[in-house]
Amino acid sequence: MKSTNAVRTAALLFGFAFLYAPIALLVLYSFNASRLVTVWGGFSTRWYVSLLENEQLIASAWISLRVALVSALIATIVGTCAAIALARFGRFRGRIAFSSMIYAPLVMPEVITGLSLLLLFVALDIPRGFWTVVVAHATLGMCFVAVVVHARLVTLDRSLEEAAMDLGATPGGALLRVTLPLAAPSIVAGYALAFILSIDDVVIASFTSGPGSTTLPMRIYSQVRLGVTPEINAVSAILIGMVALILVAGRLVGLGKARKA
Repeated sequence: MKSTNAVRTAALLFGFAFLYAPIALLVLYSFNASRLVTVWGGFSTRWYVSLLENEQLIASAWISLRVALVSALIATIVGTCAAIALARFGRFRGRIAFSSMIYAPLVMPEVITGLSLLLLFVALDIPRGFWTVVVAHATLGMCFVAVVVHARLVTLDRSLEEAAMDLGATPGGALLRVTLPLAAPSIVAGYALAFILSIDDVVIASFTSGPGSTTLPMRIYSQVRLGVTPEINAVSAILIGMVALILVAGRLVGLGKARKA
């Protein structure tokens, strides 16, 4: 029994090391004083200071942040509406086709999604730029939001909504005052997931961006092809920290709501 537990513990530790050791190494070398990314030259924050003077990276980071905020908001609204339709409208005509179209982008290669959106924008003669990237990221994020919110809605007690309507609330009023507040944690989680997916994406943005709309992942990828620099390590460490803060904040909010309940 002890040997079995030891093997499981070793396998778990190996899995965590395989996943997170490269990330930890990247964060460590972002504080490297040496210009050579593979040679440790002492602890320094010079590359974070240098990063503030890199106008191209800062401009791309600002574009990525705006795209993520707007596309995640659109994805959350549309995805929540789709989840409500699947969870509350019963077996309406075209339900199978509707749910299939919602879930298809989850398993479809991003290169196919990016190429199809590119062809759509070209066919409609829409100039590629900030808003085409927003629409593309919202299209991808909407599917993830719909899955997360739908999973929450199907587990909610329908009697609470029925009680609200028995007390005089309209179906829309019950939705706004009962259903959505109960599903709020999943909606927030869906927004955070869509935000992270947008910040992380490089494939779809490569197809749908245009002049003046280069996102931060695209900028990093283009510079890494010429060689990894300490500034790339620094900006990557900042992104890792930002995602970690979002995850921790979401976890703390969830724990707070669980204690109140």
